Amino acid sequence: MRGLIRLMAGLVAVLLVAAGCGGGDSDGGSGDGKVRIAAIFSGPTTDADYNALGLEALKAAEKDGAEVSYSESVAVPDIERVLQEYVADGFNVVWTHGSQFYEATAKIAKQNPEVRFIGEFDGEPEGQPENVWVIDRNFHTVFYPLGVLAANLTKSGEVGYLGGLSLPFSYSEVHAVEQAIADSGKDVELTPVWSGDFNDTVKAQQLTSQLISGGADVIVTSLNLGVVGAFKAVNDTDPGSAWVTVKYTDKSQNGPEHYAATVLYDFVGPLAEILADIDGGTTTGHYVIGFGQGASVDVGGNVPAEVKAEVEKAVAGITDGSIEVELDQAEVK
Repeated sequence: MRGLIRLMAGLVAVLLVAAGCGGGDSDGGSGDGKVRIAAIFSGPTTDADYNALGLEALKAAEKDGAEVSYSESVAVPDIERVLQEYVADGFNVVWTHGSQFYEATAKIAKQNPEVRFIGEFDGEPEGQPENVWVIDRNFHTVFYPLGVLAANLTKSGEVGYLGGLSLPFSYSEVHAVEQAIADSGKDVELTPVWSGDFNDTVKAQQLTSQLISGGADVIVTSLNLGVVGAFKAVNDTDPGSAWVTVKYTDKSQNGPEHYAATVLYDFVGPLAEILADIDGGTTTGHYVIGFGQGASVDVGGNVPAEVKAEVEKAVAGITDGSIEVELDQAEVK
């Protein structure tokens, strides 16, 4: 009897120790190997834009067998708390969708080495923790073809860039467009402006109208919902006299006659590949989005065929390495 009691006590002790250890496996100590992934979004997942793309990728992971959860419209001051809550709830993978969350993601990752984190960054961060995967959004590379489009589509020789916040990634987009214009050899001037808000439609409409009044006939936008305002401004002009490019998702329905192109983003593939690598034991990595890897360019049907051909040539050149787009995040003055 005493032997049985000692055996049971020993089993209890082993179970208690196992329960108390977080474990360093890729399943985050859940023990069943199942991916439990939580995502944190900066805005509403109904935005038909960046956050909706994130939710689409998360739902695809769920369809592949992962257990998922998410929080939307999370402000930067709240990100550490939300990250810690998901860790406490036993999620073994936590994805923060937006580069503004990277610093907090890296901080919480260092405190929780048994959990795998996926953060987003524009470039390759220094001191990346060993349990963090980085999705490099690589905006400058995919904006180069938009610069090619603008240089070949403009009739006035004046092109505008309309951003939301003046952040390093936005500067890199401007410099990429400048590089494309310079490489084209055409006499085209680029005027960049920022509205101060990616979703402010009124301000975007005002600035687009100002750019058009100043002679710009192609407006390269880097906005979320604010792009609706840009379309309102160009819709007041004659068809073919002013063009708008957009980002992330197709928003051509806002002004079909003035729609030039979209830089399309898709996080389904990148997230699936990263989760597969995590499941295989690779705890850290740097995933660069590019053409054929989460990004593509769609050119509108009203754009002249010869302009579309130049854009396709640029995409092909970037893909095969014959065109190198410089990453320049220097402030635009």
